[in-house]
Amino acid sequence: MISREAQVFSKSRLFGTSGIRGVVGRELTADFCYEVAGAIGTALNSHSRACIATDTRVSREILKSAIASGLRTSGIDVTDLGVLPTPALALVTGEMGFDTGVMVTASHNPPEYNGIKLFNGNSMAYSRAQEVEIERIYSQKAFRTGYKGNLNLSQEAKERYFRFASDRFPATSFNRNLRIVVDAGNGAASGFAGELFSLLGINSIPINDEPDGLFPGRDPEPGKDTLEGTVEFTRQQDADLAVCFDGDADRVVFCDREGFLGFNELIALISRFAFEKSRKSKVATTVETGRLLDLVLGDLGVEVVRGRVGDASVAYLTRQLDAAIGVEPVGVYILPEAGYYPDSLFATLTLLSQIREGKEIRDAIGGMPRLFFSQRKLPCPNELKAALIEEVENNGDLFGASQINNLDGLRFEFDDSWILIRASGTEPFIRLSAESNSPPGTEALLDKGVEVVEGIRKRLKV
Repeated sequence: MISREAQVFSKSRLFGTSGIRGVVGRELTADFCYEVAGAIGTALNSHSRACIATDTRVSREILKSAIASGLRTSGIDVTDLGVLPTPALALVTGEMGFDTGVMVTASHNPPEYNGIKLFNGNSMAYSRAQEVEIERIYSQKAFRTGYKGNLNLSQEAKERYFRFASDRFPATSFNRNLRIVVDAGNGAASGFAGELFSLLGINSIPINDEPDGLFPGRDPEPGKDTLEGTVEFTRQQDADLAVCFDGDADRVVFCDREGFLGFNELIALISRFAFEKSRKSKVATTVETGRLLDLVLGDLGVEVVRGRVGDASVAYLTRQLDAAIGVEPVGVYILPEAGYYPDSLFATLTLLSQIREGKEIRDAIGGMPRLFFSQRKLPCPNELKAALIEEVENNGDLFGASQINNLDGLRFEFDDSWILIRASGTEPFIRLSAESNSPPGTEALLDKGVEVVEGIRKRLKV
C-alpha cells in the first residue's frame, strides 16, 4: 500500500508542511514566485487586499517584488510591510483587515533557501484545501488578468503588534531584576524583540541582533548544537535566561548559564502554564513530540492529542479541539489567546510572566521525568522521499515495534521508547526522532533507524 507520504511529495504539490520552500535560483526563482503569486491572487476575489512581509534573507527583495507583481497582475491590492517576524505578519493580517498575508521566509532553513507562507484574514495559515486550489491554478496557468492592483507601503505593523502585546502583558507582569539575553539570530526578530521587551520593562541584553540574511552569528535553526556561543554569552553577562529565535521568529527555544534547556521540556512547561490560565483540558501537538508532554501534564488530567507535523496542522488541530495550546518540540507555540498561528514572542512573554527567578525553569525541568530525546537527518531528494518512506513501511518488522503509527511518517512504538521516521516537508531530508529512558537507548534506536534508511537508500540508489 502506498503511504500517505506519496501524496505529500507528488510532483504537482507546491506546499510542504509550512508553506513553499526551496533554494533560491534553483527551485525558487523570481519567475516561479511571480506565477505562484498569480495563482494565489486568482484564488482570491478581484480587488482583495494582501499584505506582504519578509525575514532578513538576502533574496527577500527580488522575491518580494516578484510576488507583489504576480498578486497585482491578478487584481490584488498589495501593501508592503517590510521586514517583520512571522507572528507579527500573521497578527496584522487580521488586525489591519487584509484578506491574505504573505510571508517571504524559509524560517529555520539555511540562508540559500527562501519560501512563501500564507495566512488568511483570520490570521490562520491557509488550509490544505486552499493550497490545493492554488496548485490547481498554478499547474493550469489559469491566472486572472484585467484589473491591476495597487502597491502601498505601511509602517504600522510593528506598532500594532507592540500594542497588542502590551495590552495583554502590562509591565507589572515581569520581574525587572531578571536579566534576559535576546538572541535574534540575525533574523526577523533583530531589533524587534529587544524593543518589545524594553517597552514591557524586561531587562534584555541583545546578541546576534543585527539583521543579516547570511546569519553570521549562528545557524538560523536554534538548538543545542547551534547555541553554544549564546550559552557562553549568557554566562559572561551573568544573565538568567537566553531567548533564542529562528530566522523568521515563528520558533523560540531557551538556554541558561548552564546550557540548552531542551525541546520537549519547554513545551511541557509552557503547556502547564497555558492550562493553568485557560483550564482547557486538551493540548494539541504532533507525532514528533515525545512522551514527556503527557507525563508532565498527567496530574492535571490534560489529554495530549497528536496530529500531523507542521505549524499549520497544529493550528487547525488546536482550534478543532478548543485546546489550551498547540505545540511542537522545535519551539512552535500556538496560544489561542493570541491567535491560531505560531507566536514565539507571545510564548516567551507567557513564560517570563510566570517566573520570578531564572532558576525556576531549570528547577522545574529537574523535577520532570528523565527521558532522552534526540534527532538526526539524512539527505534525500524530494522526488524520492515517498518511495523511501514506503519501503521503510514495508520493512517495518525490522524494528519489532508493538505499534506503528502512520499518520505522518512512521512512528514505531515500544513499551518504553519510540522512533519516528518521516520525510521533511521543508528540506530534502529524511528526519529521524527518538526518545527513551537513557541516552544509549535513544542513540541505539537512531542507529537502527539510520541503518534501515541507509540500506533502503542504497537499494533505491538515492
